[in-house]
Amino acid sequence: MKLSQYVYDLPQNLIAQFPAKNRDESKLMVVHKDTGKIEHKLFKDVLDYFDDKDVMVANNTKVFNARLYGRKEKTGAKIEVFLLRELNKQNRLWDVIVEPARKIRVGNKLYFGADNSLVAEVVDNTTSRGRTIRFLFDGTNEELKHILDQMGETPLPRYIKRKPDDTDKERYQTVYAKHEGAVAAPTAGLHFSRELIKRLEIKGIRFAEVTLHTGLGTFRPIEVEDLTKHKMDAEYYNIDDYACKVINKAKEEGRRICSIGTTTVRALESSITTTGMLKPSEGWTNIFIYPPYDFALADSLITNFHLPKTSLLIMSAAFMGYELTMEAYKQAIKNKYRFFSYGDALLII
Repeated sequence: MKLSQYVYDLPQNLIAQFPAKNRDESKLMVVHKDTGKIEHKLFKDVLDYFDDKDVMVANNTKVFNARLYGRKEKTGAKIEVFLLRELNKQNRLWDVIVEPARKIRVGNKLYFGADNSLVAEVVDNTTSRGRTIRFLFDGTNEELKHILDQMGETPLPRYIKRKPDDTDKERYQTVYAKHEGAVAAPTAGLHFSRELIKRLEIKGIRFAEVTLHTGLGTFRPIEVEDLTKHKMDAEYYNIDDYACKVINKAKEEGRRICSIGTTTVRALESSITTTGMLKPSEGWTNIFIYPPYDFALADSLITNFHLPKTSLLIMSAAFMGYELTMEAYKQAIKNKYRFFSYGDALLII
């Protein structure tokens, strides 16, 4: 498979700039991968496609306020610092992306806050835009985290052409978010309301949770035509014993296992035993899933409609087939589905 195969023309007006009024009332396209049948529903209709003892697997990562705005020492030039992950808690070291990168050198000090109350020093250049910075802060780690949370803003993707508001603090987060560490929401989960989850549980559907802290690696552009040459950035994941028991039991009983989102799939596929079962594990994964691929656990997938030439779109094609994927996207555009993070949903069964 080649990167150039994953291109489609999307009208700009279909890129969702705001979330749906109600989480579970976004549109839902249902694609039957065996027959090619395509249905058009509302997301809350997902209830009709699952039965007692089926399992839904959710990524319970929590987004933090990763985007900071500051100034460079001496010149006062405005800079944007995007926090990717904490490298060393004791030394206050963070892996970040800086814009504009060309103005930032090792040794530069960066100032944040109206009164320059927070200072960071650039200690390493890692990539063309990436940097390692050290926050020069004497308080506790909890105090620093609180300040970063207050100064930072919700890290909405660039294609959302507006500043984040108070609504985004809630809506760019799943209702089951628990473990902070993501710089992008696991967007398939944004469609679930607490009421819908309760209705699913009443019907007998079981929920299992895994954690994968979504980083920019998931969304980083693929720059090679040959997909076998692409290397994903590593992302932290954790799967506990309880999740394994729930998912493995469902597999043994022949129940449907639905992955809520591509990040959840990546966590599951990173922790498979030689017998095809799930094992508890924790670590970093850079798994890149592209066609052809034999999925070990999930037989259904809830996802959003993704950007062209991205690992997310490519994984969708691995799950339901290339031709059907491109047909589904063609139908989505024709029927004016909303695309990307705040957009509508796709159920592949």
